[in-house]
Amino acid sequence: MPLQNHLTELERKHRALEREIQDALNHPSSDDTRLAELKRRKLQLKDEITRLKSTHATVH
Repeated sequence: MPLQNHLTELERKHRALEREIQDALNHPSSDDTRLAELKRRKLQLKDEITRLKSTHATVH
């Protein structure tokens, strides 16, 4: 998969997790453990996106 396609997919997943987190925050009965997991996954995606962009910029 070309790098740009991979970045686009990671960014799409990041946005989807953001929506899921917002939905969970809007429901007071949401599970704190699940919310923490969603936030952790979102941060991992952000870190991966940043790393790939940085690596790509360094190469070019």
